[in-house]
Amino acid sequence: MSTEINKIHHVGHVVYDMEMALELYRKLGFICKPPAYPTMVEQEGGIPRPFGAANAHIDFVENFIEIVTTVQEGGRIPHDAHFIPLSAPPAVLSRIIASIKRTVATISRCLARFEGTHILVFSTSDAITSAARLDQGKVGHGGVNTIQRPVETSTGTQMVPVRLLEIDDEQVSEGRLAFAENPPSEALQTQIHTKHPNGAIELVEAILCVEDGELDACAARYRLYLGTQPQKEGEVCEFDLGSGRITIISKSRLTDLLPGEALPSLPGFAGYTVKVHNLSVTRQHLESNGFPVIETARGDVFVPGASLIGTALIFRQG
Repeated sequence: MSTEINKIHHVGHVVYDMEMALELYRKLGFICKPPAYPTMVEQEGGIPRPFGAANAHIDFVENFIEIVTTVQEGGRIPHDAHFIPLSAPPAVLSRIIASIKRTVATISRCLARFEGTHILVFSTSDAITSAARLDQGKVGHGGVNTIQRPVETSTGTQMVPVRLLEIDDEQVSEGRLAFAENPPSEALQTQIHTKHPNGAIELVEAILCVEDGELDACAARYRLYLGTQPQKEGEVCEFDLGSGRITIISKSRLTDLLPGEALPSLPGFAGYTVKVHNLSVTRQHLESNGFPVIETARGDVFVPGASLIGTALIFRQG
């Protein structure tokens, strides 16, 4: 197991309609924070308008689910959206806008493939160490950058600096891959909105599906990213991160793991798994809200991608 990576930091579900996605996730029993929409003034004297990419978080204590969309001209914006003005000196602001445009281009490419999970960020205790390991493996990346992450606590929202490292590798076609450090544990432990009605407590797995014959090559890439060897059984590779795992599975085996699931484009993330307090209680909550619930051979249950905008959501007994 790698020394600096021990869990998934977050996954990102990329959608066209933020309001619809939030409605579905809240119906599933998650507490969703209001979505954040950046705004900017396009010309002097104008009014701020939504711009770029918007996101919303579903928080657990140590990781989260992100819902992401692009801002479209005349597109629907949720009534509880939180607008964040982009204000900075012109030289800095131009770099911020350029970065947002690159993000929008990435999200747009993902949406052109299909709506679903397209973002996977690994939790690293030291982004500098992760960057050095990528350098050693000749994996392209954008360098370590510091961003401000909002952490909601009982005393208000804290803006906590965290270091982020984006993989920039032409071999990555499944979406966006990155590493991020978590805020200090004392900030995470005081978070609010982490007790979800469906009993979900942690994000523990991401499932990547690849074409038959491409499993070994894909696993070799992830071995460089994670610095650890996978366990392989037939057409399935699993990377144990300690408090989570990355599962890579061949197309022909996907329905063995997730009955009925298929992706319109590969490689792609078929879904992700959350751990829950009591699986039977979670299942009752899902079924009472009208969601189809399918059992897996591993004893988990999942809501199929057809009912959740292109991504399967697996629930596992904690």
